[in-house]
Amino acid sequence: MNVLIVLGSPRKNGNSETLARTIAETLGQEIPMHADILRLTKYDIAPCTGCGGCEKTGMCVIEDDMIDLYEKIDEADIILLTSPIYFYGPTAQIKTFIDRFQARWSRKYLLKERVRQNDKRYGYFLSTAATSGKKLFDSSILIAKSFFDAIDIPYGDSFVVRGVDEKGAIYKNGKFLQEANHFAHDIAKTTRND
Repeated sequence: MNVLIVLGSPRKNGNSETLARTIAETLGQEIPMHADILRLTKYDIAPCTGCGGCEKTGMCVIEDDMIDLYEKIDEADIILLTSPIYFYGPTAQIKTFIDRFQARWSRKYLLKERVRQNDKRYGYFLSTAATSGKKLFDSSILIAKSFFDAIDIPYGDSFVVRGVDEKGAIYKNGKFLQEANHFAHDIAKTTRND
């Protein structure tokens, strides 16, 4: 099983990354898997220009690091999309990455081409935020669901944590790591039941 963790935070070893790594470790104890981590800040990803080129081929015309990342997404069985919240939305890094999947949307909806239709694949969203607003994660979850739809992967669930800001804040309350472990158990259970 190929697990792909997409890290959208510009802060290395921050709270969202810590939780993502915890989930991956627990998942690895439950199911046979190989995990790859994509730290988006390491890649040269230009924003979508809305040129419409992908409408004819299903491929983006921009030649940058996304070319390799499309392949990694297509090969993944489980994707954990990870982003802290900035101004009630995902980071610029994760949003730029997602916007470039307009090419996959075109492939699916305009060209009617599907990838791995019969495989059981799932997408999950993990997010952390400094504040505690009631609708803090709403827009990011909607964006994540749209992303997974565009790449033809059912949306599994989300794991969100409020009230963690400074680096390492995730360790101040043991329940967060415990909840991350439970989230990983649920992912493993879903995978085994398929």
